[in-house]
Amino acid sequence: MSNIDVATLEKGQEIGSSTLHVNRADLVRYAGASGDFNPIHWNERFATEVGLPGVIAHGMFTMGAAVTLVEDWVGDPGAVIDYQSRFTKPVIVEDPAGTNPSDAQGTALDVTGVIGALDLEAGTARVDLTVMAGGEKVLVKAQALVRL
Repeated sequence: MSNIDVATLEKGQEIGSSTLHVNRADLVRYAGASGDFNPIHWNERFATEVGLPGVIAHGMFTMGAAVTLVEDWVGDPGAVIDYQSRFTKPVIVEDPAGTNPSDAQGTALDVTGVIGALDLEAGTARVDLTVMAGGEKVLVKAQALVRL
């Protein structure tokens, strides 16, 4: 359970920010866990042949990575009772070119969270996330509802 008192929060208050790095090895691990082996997530040639700029991260991987900011802030992943987003831009994950793929730092995902709404009666806060990669928003209306 969270130690955060909803009454001490204010709309517009920042909960924090983080930079996460996504590399191709992360995508392969996620493919195995999710069962999504679509080659656009690991094969450069295939991805470009279907019109993408390169290998892209799974949308659900991106969404899941972004919400870790909220989970870390609240201290309990189970306190996140709703989470939704819209995907706007793909997250391009560059080829590590000559390095061990597991060692490659990868593409940076910059995540910032602010309190978007409070419900004192229900004891909940809506956290609005801004998720950027390569200077562009990759998720919009990324909102997590947290019971405090």
